[in-house]
Amino acid sequence: MDLSCTPEEEEFRARLREWLAKVLPTLPPKPSPDDWPGRRAYDLGWQRMLYDAGYADVHWGASPTVRLIFLEETEKAGAPYVGANFVGLLHAGPTIAAEGTPGQRERWLPPILRGDEVWCQGFSEPDAGSDLAALRTRAWRDGDDYVVSGSKIWTSHAEVADWCELLVRTDPGAPKHRGITWLAMPMDAPGVTVRPLRTLAGSEEFAQVFLDEVRVPVANRVGAENDGWRVTMVTLSFERGTAFVGEVVACRRALGELARRALADGRWDDPVLRRRLGRLNAEFRALWRLTQWNVSEAEQTGGVPGVGGSVFKLRYSHARQELYDAAAEVLGPESLDLGRPWVLDRLSSLSYTIAAGTSQIQRNIVAERILGLPKGR
Repeated sequence: MDLSCTPEEEEFRARLREWLAKVLPTLPPKPSPDDWPGRRAYDLGWQRMLYDAGYADVHWGASPTVRLIFLEETEKAGAPYVGANFVGLLHAGPTIAAEGTPGQRERWLPPILRGDEVWCQGFSEPDAGSDLAALRTRAWRDGDDYVVSGSKIWTSHAEVADWCELLVRTDPGAPKHRGITWLAMPMDAPGVTVRPLRTLAGSEEFAQVFLDEVRVPVANRVGAENDGWRVTMVTLSFERGTAFVGEVVACRRALGELARRALADGRWDDPVLRRRLGRLNAEFRALWRLTQWNVSEAEQTGGVPGVGGSVFKLRYSHARQELYDAAAEVLGPESLDLGRPWVLDRLSSLSYTIAAGTSQIQRNIVAERILGLPKGR
């Protein structure tokens, strides 16, 4: 498989680098992590700059390789992360682009690209654990609407979102994977209650959302009724296949900074630490190559990442935790100071073996869909 870039793709890389070098120094200071209205405005402002410069549609309007180049170069340059836009740009938007009707694409994709609207993800539920298909939030048909009742948890950016990609159970009598429907729910609809959740790091980017007979138009259904699990697999393939690409680049940069810190304070003389950092360097280089392989495969299959994304997600989650465990070893007592570099990243890394599909679920996917092993009883 050829993992090299074409001349046109390298020209895109050079043009993007030049633009980033020009605009990044002009950005205003980032708002406080606790200022969610300010963070929303900052993230939407950055998205509007990308839109005006012609880079906004790379997440679903360009080839997977161009998308990879964009994520790599913006992360290397220290550009703002997608932030509050990440569900719309990396999950809901690509799903609607792949599965939505022409009218749905026309309604929802341009506002995401322009930085006009924010999306959140309403998948996980308090009683479902890591078994997403065990969701219980009900939706029943009433004329031209679905009436939705239930609750969602770990709903990313619900407190500032305009829309929610929502999974509901529309046929409780069907096998659990066959009675699910994917809806786009307006967050200002009557009956929606958002309660922010505070994380270990003290941030509130997640919330629990309570739904009390919320009416969602049938026209907001993406895919057929009861076919939501298949549509969800498209969403999750993007989440596990390309959404973490920028973070791999960030981890490689953090690893280099960690090695320089160890050299400066004498920890580099420890052969055990040197081997640990060397192995992590090889790990992240391999993960980058795996990402390129997954992207090349996606270009052969219509742009939707395949099950190789689960291999990446599984190994990346653990490698990230190992990286920041090594950072704590280098920092020593400073690893308890939330104001030090890498400390908040270490706390957030603890969630990566759970978020976007637990490691246990990823192992099942790899075993059944890649290795062809029988399902467990």
